Amino acid sequence: MRSDVLIIDDEPAIRRLLIGALDRGGISHAEAASAGEALRIVKAQPAPLVALLDLGLPDRDGIEIVPQLAALGLAVIVLTARDATEEKVAALDLGADDFVTKPFDSEELLARIRSALRRKAGPLADNASREFADGRIDRETHAVTLRGEKVELTPREFNLLWALADHPGRIVTHQSLLETVWGPAHRQDLDYLRVAIRSLRRKMEQDPSNPRLIVNEPGVGYRIAVNLGLRV
Repeated sequence: MRSDVLIIDDEPAIRRLLIGALDRGGISHAEAASAGEALRIVKAQPAPLVALLDLGLPDRDGIEIVPQLAALGLAVIVLTARDATEEKVAALDLGADDFVTKPFDSEELLARIRSALRRKAGPLADNASREFADGRIDRETHAVTLRGEKVELTPREFNLLWALADHPGRIVTHQSLLETVWGPAHRQDLDYLRVAIRSLRRKMEQDPSNPRLIVNEPGVGYRIAVNLGLRV
């Protein structure tokens, strides 16, 4: 029988904490204390849908197995006590879907796990439209609706919103957004991105000074919320 989530952490206390949270959420799980054990579980069929991956593993640095887990079809949520922005960006660039910094709030973590499970269980059915919290964006007609109302966006704002909505609930790094929307020559032009995000928020947030739809991950990137009840 498939386990929804694979916990990969060498600390028994952390595994117990995570197991308790998953049990409360009714989410099935397996556990591994090393990278090698995790890969053996994942390569058995059927593989879990989501990996909760600690970076400090005894046999390998956890970041080294992010591409392998992603290539095998798992959504990877990195659990880390490391606070270096460079490492978080590296994990995302290697294929991680999300990261949570230790110590973490178990309810927020459960919300992010549920979001990842929804993405794995219900892939987007077409290439023409995307849905996000309270809204929808259609690439063919360039139409954006929010809470049932049409939103007028510039072409650049539309492309930025699409780049976020194409990965609902996931962090999209600054560099990825800049390359996608402005082109490879602008990967370091963060001011372009900040100005465009401010403009999007003015048009789409109920309170642009307290954004809940387009959420900042400081030093890393942005995510578009899939549920405004929780920032996931």
